[in-house]
Amino acid sequence: MMVFVFLIVLSFAFYLFYKTKYIRSNRPVEKKWLSAKSNMALGLFVLFFGVNTLFISHAIGSYLVAVVFIIYGGLFAWVGLKKYKHYLPFAIEEARALEVK
Repeated sequence: MMVFVFLIVLSFAFYLFYKTKYIRSNRPVEKKWLSAKSNMALGLFVLFFGVNTLFISHAIGSYLVAVVFIIYGGLFAWVGLKKYKHYLPFAIEEARALEVK
């Protein structure tokens, strides 16, 4: 159980970290790339929260909510991963273009 608590706190910390970097960034493609990373972290946060709920409570309602959290968090993390892979080459190109100037 403590493993899931650690993962929940860690994923939420990464979410806050990437959201802060997103707000401070001035580059448009980098903002989308950082947003994708924060989406992954938020999705993992919700997913781990759902898995932790499975172990804590043993009521039918809790199981249903946990399954919804797991599915929603997994989809959110998966979409974030797809966005991350899509924007990564563009973010590298944008960083190199601004480095040369």
